[in-house]
Amino acid sequence: VSDLIDGLIALMASNYTQPVNIGNPIEYSITEFAVIIRKLVGNNNPIGSTEAVEDDPQRRKPDISRAKKYLNWEPKVSLKQGLEQTVSYFRQELQRTISGHVSNRNKDRTIP
Repeated sequence: VSDLIDGLIALMASNYTQPVNIGNPIEYSITEFAVIIRKLVGNNNPIGSTEAVEDDPQRRKPDISRAKKYLNWEPKVSLKQGLEQTVSYFRQELQRTISGHVSNRNKDRTIP
């Protein structure tokens, strides 16, 4: 997310008006992506798949050469680092929500 924000800020601060890809140029299949996430969250459930829709892009590898050339931008955070940060964030949010829910539930109880 931080790389995307940095790229968008660089684009808005520039005079460049042509399309620019801002993303990670390392290509991962959806299955590879799912395996990485599954490992990070400690899950061993099987990964399912469905038939690809007709117009589904077969390649997901952005050409970021314009971003490098005109914006002096390229991603700094690897996919694994970004996913680790994302998983950590959502674990903290889940814990905060659970703790808040328990605290609020206890506040509503009246002691006879």
